[in-house]
Amino acid sequence: MCGIVGYVGRRQAWPIIIQGLETLEYRGYDSSGIVVLDPPNNTEFHRAVGKVKELKASINGRVPAGTVGLGHTRWATHGKPTLSNAHPHTGPLGKVAVVHNGIVENFLELKRTLTAEGHVFTSETDTEVIAHIIEGVLSADKTLEQAFASVVSRIQGANAVVALCLDHPDRIMAFRSGHAGGLAISHQDSESIVASDVHAILPHSSTVTFLEDGEIATISENRMDIFNSQLIPVTGKFHSIPLEWTVVGKDGYRHFMLKEIMEQSQVISQILSGRIDFEKQSFQLDELPFSLAEINDLQTIRLIGSGTSYNAALLGRYIMETLSGLPSEAESSSEFRYREPIINEKTLVISIGQSGETADTLGAMAEARSKGARILTICNVDGSQATRMAEGKLLMRCGLEIGVASTKTFMASLIILTILGAYLGQKRGFIDKETLSELVADISHLPRLIGDMLGNHDPYKKLSRELFRYEHLIYLGRGPMYPIALEGALKIKEISYIHAEAHPAGEMKHGPIALIDDRVATIALAPQTALYEKMMNNIKEIKARDGMVLAVVSEGDNELPQQVDHILQIPKASDLVNTIVATIPMQLLAYYIAIQRGCDVDQPRNLAKSVTVE
Repeated sequence: MCGIVGYVGRRQAWPIIIQGLETLEYRGYDSSGIVVLDPPNNTEFHRAVGKVKELKASINGRVPAGTVGLGHTRWATHGKPTLSNAHPHTGPLGKVAVVHNGIVENFLELKRTLTAEGHVFTSETDTEVIAHIIEGVLSADKTLEQAFASVVSRIQGANAVVALCLDHPDRIMAFRSGHAGGLAISHQDSESIVASDVHAILPHSSTVTFLEDGEIATISENRMDIFNSQLIPVTGKFHSIPLEWTVVGKDGYRHFMLKEIMEQSQVISQILSGRIDFEKQSFQLDELPFSLAEINDLQTIRLIGSGTSYNAALLGRYIMETLSGLPSEAESSSEFRYREPIINEKTLVISIGQSGETADTLGAMAEARSKGARILTICNVDGSQATRMAEGKLLMRCGLEIGVASTKTFMASLIILTILGAYLGQKRGFIDKETLSELVADISHLPRLIGDMLGNHDPYKKLSRELFRYEHLIYLGRGPMYPIALEGALKIKEISYIHAEAHPAGEMKHGPIALIDDRVATIALAPQTALYEKMMNNIKEIKARDGMVLAVVSEGDNELPQQVDHILQIPKASDLVNTIVATIPMQLLAYYIAIQRGCDVDQPRNLAKSVTVE
């Protein structure tokens, strides 16, 4: 999740862009850069490693005079935070400057093709591929709009791109694809500003247009034109930014919870930053403090957490055993701390928590430390007690989560656990290069897949109008889907106050099936994974007793939808990806049911965001 600011107008571009980058620094601060055009002949590039203050210092007080420019503040994804990897990036002719937020999923394939054509790359980033493609199309006497349309058609993934061309110094180009993080454009009073967050625009304008998926914009001092990917003009919708956006930060969403659900595609991109080597198709965790010898010395893993974090720990158990090859267990923090767990210096204890201040989890960490275990925490708040107690920390990079019912931090926990499991398996030689390559591809697809899923809420709104009447819900899953079912049941309890419980589907016939009647609805997680057939049989047992079933199914499944009352679809993907994306229906269903019931979504009764007492 990177920050982007572009300006074209009559004022000096540098101060406006710098101010915008400082506003967006929460989105990334391992490097930054600006390009400023001062027609007809002067172009200045400035880059710096570190925070925006380093970029400001790079000009030694001499502010560039140009009135057109682009700026970027970065979390590294492809390539480490170095000057050569800092944005903006240019093509081989130096004619195009590009800044970018997202992941080009097929960047290796594109880079190999371009290299075979004679292109020479100067960075490790996927962004540079975009600049090379644009310059290649322009050299064939095509327009800027045609060059951008070519990029949209060739790159895969969730991406937001802003660029300028030295041969067209009066304009800025932008596009958004794959449900990437947003791009907002302000055009008024003989100037235009484009940014990845409206907060960078607010000091200058209170009216913006948001680029939709697949749209391309040409922005100049005097006009703004928007096209679809076929270059057919479309009409941009202008939105007045309410004052409360700057005060309470809901960014126009009705609730913080919905805002935070919608941020998850960007959150995943942020988490992946610097933790995947796309060139080597491998995982890297430079922040992990354990040597290779210490990793190889580990014998077991224990995962601990409370509430949503405990559900993440349960899925983490599957992930760790599958990817790292280490025997793993998950346990509620409140239970772990009050027994005598058999752990020692060869045990890795992984605590999971949003705030890093949950009393039960801190107590469990202290218990583990007293027995000599190695302690790692997955946390969203740097400097919290958990990050100070642990030997190592893997930060979620989610930004502030205000909604009491955790959403984006649950997703963050799952992604980090996957990266950690793969990293440990890679270091221990448990997984081979082919498996690593598949994992890198799987996880890099997630921002786009989840962005696509978050683009359509209509099925959830429709189902909520029926399900909100039920007072009892049963959530079912098998294997790694069971923790997702637990999380779905927890969300519905937290914000709608409906009684819900989750079971491994194979356990239904051992007791819970006695609950099935016309007052109970069942939500069954049944994508086409290795346990699909067994899950189908469990669903048939419920339908044979006239139970109402809503099934979460894979796209293209033509069999199970005929046997249930309602369906929600998720993309057909690997088992790992299926498990992670199945989180989205659980969150949106709970949210819209709570809305139907008139509940206080952000501040549900009897709950607090962080439980700092026992």
